[in-house]
Amino acid sequence: MVALSDRILMTAAEYLVWEPQQEGRYEYWDGEAIAMSGGTRNHNRVCLNFVKCLDNCLKNLLYEVYILDVKVQVEPGKKYFYPDVVVTGDRGDRDPQLIQFPCLIIEVLSPSTEAIDRGTKFTKYRQFPSLQEYVLVQVEQPGVEVFRRHQEGQWVFSDYSLSDRLLLASVDLEIAIADLYRQVQFETNHAE
Repeated sequence: MVALSDRILMTAAEYLVWEPQQEGRYEYWDGEAIAMSGGTRNHNRVCLNFVKCLDNCLKNLLYEVYILDVKVQVEPGKKYFYPDVVVTGDRGDRDPQLIQFPCLIIEVLSPSTEAIDRGTKFTKYRQFPSLQEYVLVQVEQPGVEVFRRHQEGQWVFSDYSLSDRLLLASVDLEIAIADLYRQVQFETNHAE
């Protein structure tokens, strides 16, 4: 019996034609299409809350806010990722399939993706000259981390707890952290 590979290999051009026809989402990493897994209710709720806050406040401005199903062209012909939330304010972003000039990227962390979101993805996202802020949101417990690019090009870290307000300089917006966690149920650890 011959073992079949689970790997889906193709060129970037083939991926861009093939992927929109699939039922699930696939990221593209250097010639390989990688299936994206589904999220939890808390993950979905945090994404939705973040998008509602952003979209309500930015609707009359030049920013466009996208959730989950819009990919970002990280490296043309090499890497295409699906962030949880992405914002663009660049008029050059007109491709119907993807974002090329994000100013804000938000990843809602899960145990299976946290290392990649903090490591490989952030390393690649930092290459965008347009990206001003990268936000990581915890779902197992309240907590938000922001990496903000300063004028000198350095990335500065800030963290926020449930009682804080988050200033997103990239879109000139302030959001209560508690609003991001509306209807999120955290598991409680009971000492026995």
